Amino acid sequence: MSALPKRLPCNAVPAAAFAAAVCVIAAIAADATHCAAAQGRLEAEYTASVAGIPIGHGNWVIEISEDQYTAAASGATTGILRFFTGARGISAARGSFSGGQPVPTSYAATINYDRRIDDVRMALVGGDVKDYSVEPPLLPHPDRIPVSDADRRGVVDPMSSTLNRVGGNGDPVSADACGRKVAVFDGRVRYDLSSEFKRIETVKADKGYQGPAVVCAVYFAPISGYVPDRPLIKYLVELRDAEVWLAPISGTRVLVPFRFAIPTPIGTGVLQATQFVSVPQSPHPSVIVKTQ
Repeated sequence: MSALPKRLPCNAVPAAAFAAAVCVIAAIAADATHCAAAQGRLEAEYTASVAGIPIGHGNWVIEISEDQYTAAASGATTGILRFFTGARGISAARGSFSGGQPVPTSYAATINYDRRIDDVRMALVGGDVKDYSVEPPLLPHPDRIPVSDADRRGVVDPMSSTLNRVGGNGDPVSADACGRKVAVFDGRVRYDLSSEFKRIETVKADKGYQGPAVVCAVYFAPISGYVPDRPLIKYLVELRDAEVWLAPISGTRVLVPFRFAIPTPIGTGVLQATQFVSVPQSPHPSVIVKTQ
């Protein structure tokens, strides 16, 4: 949902092309005694803008059960950007919670740039990528750092990385939601995302949630699959002003992005929830996340 390059970390909230702008630290361990209560559903809508100019929109629906989740997202460019890209994207992820953390079993993302299709599919077991395909594949480059087998172990997909589960008994909207590090593999590039606590803000959607959100600084560290001298990579590595604002899903200890902001050469890029409606679910529902 943003004009930011699709190789930005965190393909996640988001429509496949736009959720990539949302960089969030993955879930953390939560007490097993609270798992049965961690069930809820979120329906959210987002807009994306750069320098205040609307460039995209998307929807997100999340259902979380005590031990499973699924996710589906879609979005599209709007306004002036539509004349240049006309992009539409969908993505989906499925997995379970283990020790409070999301452990994905499948991930797929497709972005349609008018006449060009970008498609990524992965199957995972226990955090290890067992099978994956990408179209088009990365172009050969003598300086590209290759992705090793070890780089595809102990990872999460971009969408699963947006589910931030906070352990303990206190308010999950706290500094504990930050200070995390997660290993992400998007099918082409392996990178780490880390965050640190900045502050608590009060947010209000046009429809739904109004209340506190925890603001985390987000940092990107490429591991493999990238060309070190690329200007975008250098920019992201040096970036220290990206922020994600996390809000809770009712009935759970899971926080997800309400807002994401990142400076760009032409102005601040912002992904902002306009609708954020969540309700607790009865025991044993399935978990679903959807963004359009």
